Amino acid sequence: MLRALAVDDERPSLEELLYLLHADPRIGSAEGAGDATEALRRMNRALASGPEGPEAIDVVFLDIQMPGLDGLDLARLLTGFARPPLVVFVTAHEDFAVQAFDLKAVDYVLKPVRKERLAEAVRRAAELRGAAPRIPVHEPDPDHIPVELGGVTRFVAVDDITHVEAQGDYARLHTVKGSHLIRIPLSTLEERWRTRGFVRIHRRHLVALRHIGELRLDAGTVSVLVGSEELQVSRRHTRELRDLLMRRP
Repeated sequence: MLRALAVDDERPSLEELLYLLHADPRIGSAEGAGDATEALRRMNRALASGPEGPEAIDVVFLDIQMPGLDGLDLARLLTGFARPPLVVFVTAHEDFAVQAFDLKAVDYVLKPVRKERLAEAVRRAAELRGAAPRIPVHEPDPDHIPVELGGVTRFVAVDDITHVEAQGDYARLHTVKGSHLIRIPLSTLEERWRTRGFVRIHRRHLVALRHIGELRLDAGTVSVLVGSEELQVSRRHTRELRDLLMRRP
């Protein structure tokens, strides 16, 4: 059973988060803190109590934008603990996901928080703490990939994705209508979509062959035009890309 601490300076959001946490059978206890300073005091008590003590905290569900010490600052401080708690960021803003990954966050949940999405974050935390068996998660539809936007899960057609950009342990999917950040490494997508016409052109980019409009060579530098965006091709991937484009129907 996980011992949780929820941190949010907005009282309605904190109460809703605590309500959802208490409803999850994997959560043994859940406390709330109205700001990062209060949360840090609570975590200091947990540190003094020890990992198996009555004040211990296993996972912190943490808002990011708060007055004073923000959620990212608090997460950095927690990494200095002898046995730091797991951190799940719960925020209304997508822009901090890469920083969250750098801080080894377990998950990044967008507000408004849905019960099913929070349950997935709790599942990940429970597995890491050894509190639940690992259950494989399979993508339900190989032609679409789920993305989260404003607390709503939408399904993006793989055929609509022009290219993918690596952002740490995350990837940003680009389509003609916009982009979406997902928590899947670029290497995983490369392997998954190899048979769907995606090719690695750089350590940071995976491109759909059907969306390449031009192959450009300028002073020994190779690039491709994908829509209106020009992407550099690394030397190690140039030959494979040219061969694939020559065989493209």
